[in-house]
Amino acid sequence: MSQQTVHDHIRKLVSDNDVVLFMKGHKNMAQCGFSHQVDGILQHLGVDYKDINVLESVEIRDGIKSFTNWPTIPQLYVKGEFVGGCDIIKEMFQAGELQDLLDERGVKHTKKTMTA
Repeated sequence: MSQQTVHDHIRKLVSDNDVVLFMKGHKNMAQCGFSHQVDGILQHLGVDYKDINVLESVEIRDGIKSFTNWPTIPQLYVKGEFVGGCDIIKEMFQAGELQDLLDERGVKHTKKTMTA
C-alpha cells in the first residue's frame, strides 16, 4: 500500500468516527502501558470510541506516525482532529480539559473527574 493510500484510509477512519484511538491492542485489552492508560481514561469517561490496533498492520502503524508527524502511539482523534498521545491525554484529563473538549465537540461522555 502506498503512503497516500494509507493516509487516505486513516483520514476516512478519523472522519467516519467521532473518537478514534490508534493503539497497541484493543479496548480493554491494550498491549502496552501507554495504550492501556488512554483506554482507561476513555473507559472511565464512558466515551464510545473506535479502536485501531496498530500491531495488526505495519502500514497503519507507520502511516499514523507520518499522518500526524507524531512519533508515538497511542494517538487520539476527536471529531477528526488529532488531540495527542498518552502524556497529553493524561494531563488534559487531570485538568478537566479532555472533558471540556468532548463537551465542545458534542461527544457523549460522563462528567467524571480523576479520583485519587
